[in-house]
Amino acid sequence: MRRLRTILLAVLSAVALAAFGMTSAADAATSGRTPVIFVHGFTGNASNWAAAEALFKADGYSAGDLFAYDYNWTQSNAASAAGLAAYVRQVLATTGAHQVDIVNHSMGGLVSDWYVKKLGGQPYVRHLASIAGANHGTTAAGACLVNLSCVEMYPGSAFLTTLNSGDETPGDTMYATWYSPCDGVILPYTSTRLAGATNNLVPCQTHIGFLTDVPTLRDVEHFLST
Repeated sequence: MRRLRTILLAVLSAVALAAFGMTSAADAATSGRTPVIFVHGFTGNASNWAAAEALFKADGYSAGDLFAYDYNWTQSNAASAAGLAAYVRQVLATTGAHQVDIVNHSMGGLVSDWYVKKLGGQPYVRHLASIAGANHGTTAAGACLVNLSCVEMYPGSAFLTTLNSGDETPGDTMYATWYSPCDGVILPYTSTRLAGATNNLVPCQTHIGFLTDVPTLRDVEHFLST
C-alpha cells in the first residue's frame, strides 16, 4: 500500500510539473545561474523565445535555467500575472533558486509589471528586462478592444493608471528596457520606458524584430549578469 501511494505521488508530481512545462529538479540540470523566465506578448507564445534561448544556451545557460511562461493573451493581464506568480513559484521549487530573472516582450511587460508591483512578486525577481514592453500602453491596442487585455493596454485605461501609480521600479530588483522609434506597434514608442530603469534606445528595430535581434538579446543577457 505504501509503495502504491509512493508511485501515485510520483505520478501526480510529474503531471503537475508537466502542466507548467517543466521537468523535475533532478532532471533540470542547471548551470548555477539565476533562472530566466521569458514572458511573451499579445498573440504570442513560448516559441517566440527560441532565438533568445538558443543564444543564452550558447553562452553558458543550461536548459534547466530557461523557462517560457505561456498564457491566454485575450484575458485580463491581471489574471495572466496571477498565473505568472504561480509559474514563478514552480520554477523556484524546481530549481531550488531563491529568485528569477524575467525577460518580457510587448504586452508581457504589463503581465510582468503587475506581478512585481501588485502581487508581491518584487522580492522574487532579481532582474526585470522589458523588450519593447507596452509598459504605459499603446494606441495600437485600439485595433483589438474585443479582448480585455487590449482594453487594459490602451493608454489611459484604469488598469494602466493603477499599474503605473507610484514607484515604477520598486524594491531592489534591477530594471532595464529596450525601445525603438522603428517599433511600429508600441505607440508612442517611448511607452516602454520605466522611471528608474536603465532605458536603452535601439536606433531602429521593429517590434517583432526585437525577438531575434542578436545585439539586443546579448545586451539583455549582459544585463542579467550584472
